[in-house]
Amino acid sequence: MATNRRHFLKSAAIAPGAEFLSRAVAANERIGVATIGFGGKGMGDTRAFLALPGVQLVGACDLYDGRLLRAREIYGRDLFTTRDYRELLARKDVDVVIIATSDNWHSRITIDALRAGKDVYCEKPMVQKLSQGQAVIAAQNQSGRILQVGSQYVSSLAFQKVRDLLAAGAIGELNMVEGWLDRNTALGACQYTIPPDASEQSVDWFRFLGDAPARPFDPLRFFRWRNYRDYGTGVAGDTFVHLLSGLHMMTASAGPTRVFATGGLRYWKDGRDVPDVMLALFDYPATSHMTAFNLMLRVNHKSGLPTERFGYRFLGSEGTLTATGSTVTLSKAAKEREPGYTISTFPAALQEKFLAGYRSEYPPAEPAPARMPSDLETAYSVPAGYNPHTEHVKNFHLALRSRKPFLEDGAYGFRAAAPALLCNTSFFEQRACHWDPARMTEGHP
Repeated sequence: MATNRRHFLKSAAIAPGAEFLSRAVAANERIGVATIGFGGKGMGDTRAFLALPGVQLVGACDLYDGRLLRAREIYGRDLFTTRDYRELLARKDVDVVIIATSDNWHSRITIDALRAGKDVYCEKPMVQKLSQGQAVIAAQNQSGRILQVGSQYVSSLAFQKVRDLLAAGAIGELNMVEGWLDRNTALGACQYTIPPDASEQSVDWFRFLGDAPARPFDPLRFFRWRNYRDYGTGVAGDTFVHLLSGLHMMTASAGPTRVFATGGLRYWKDGRDVPDVMLALFDYPATSHMTAFNLMLRVNHKSGLPTERFGYRFLGSEGTLTATGSTVTLSKAAKEREPGYTISTFPAALQEKFLAGYRSEYPPAEPAPARMPSDLETAYSVPAGYNPHTEHVKNFHLALRSRKPFLEDGAYGFRAAAPALLCNTSFFEQRACHWDPARMTEGHP
């Protein structure tokens, strides 16, 4: 029966941290958290952190006054709020900052926070530009603080299962991976609701611009910043970086050596200056853990399907692995009994000679029960209620307590962000890009 073939992932395989978090946390182990960027992602990250023991929200920063008011409505009118993140970094009761701002502020705030002695949970992508990556890594190394990038699929239980199956040779030698993350709704395409009171008085527009080109106040650019190159990183930085982060964990890869991307603006012609369809190809070199393989990524913000579609397909010499956020399916390829032949164009005598040798090596086999096709598909499923985002925050919490950084630190975050950013370079400059994953620099390795 199908249920006999379904295996459930054991709780022991969950990313480290569950055992540590099960014990009570003493009062003097309190962790003071401040959230910088209190939009949808920042609020979600905050809720996840506050569900953990010993964590307290002590401040919030945002450039829209309505979000600061909402923070006080939820967490108390005495909550410290500000438009200037530096005021939070100056507070002694802030141990950790969550950075969930527009992409153009990620690297600057991360570096400032690390230098101020704060631990950092920074939403992906870690940087907006390739030129910013090394500075963030250096700041982390010099500070000795914990930096974790918020791409939760590195903590996914399903993808840890894929990692283990690949390492065990379940599909033979990996030769190709397909990945997709299609968001098929208006909200998935960043058509976020604009507050009715959005104005130059309620929004700190010039602070938001930072180093971006000066322009008059535009609520669309502020509240839908992902759609604009000045503040975001397009679909590559918003979605490909998730797929790359997870892939690097599953394959123990440091990154590709070549990137090429194409696509276009097909549906959401709303003033955005980034594509809503992107296809990208990556060359991954062989390592001590993995053979060389190619990666193909796809995102489509209006494919005609009703919901988000997300997953990977790993193609190997002996089978395939298909993974979503909650399921993994292993399909083993049946081994060929014989290779077959194409000899109809040979002279008759040569055909007879070939067949004599062929049948000597591959004698005809009579049908038998042992040679009937078998069910070669095995399915795995995560436990009900499992949430990789929650697990990712738990891993950060464990890192804070143990002072041992989690896998997705600054170098890991940059190695995922850089190929995604190179997709934008490739698309807009219409060229293939070369990347050195070891040195983390553009150009041939």
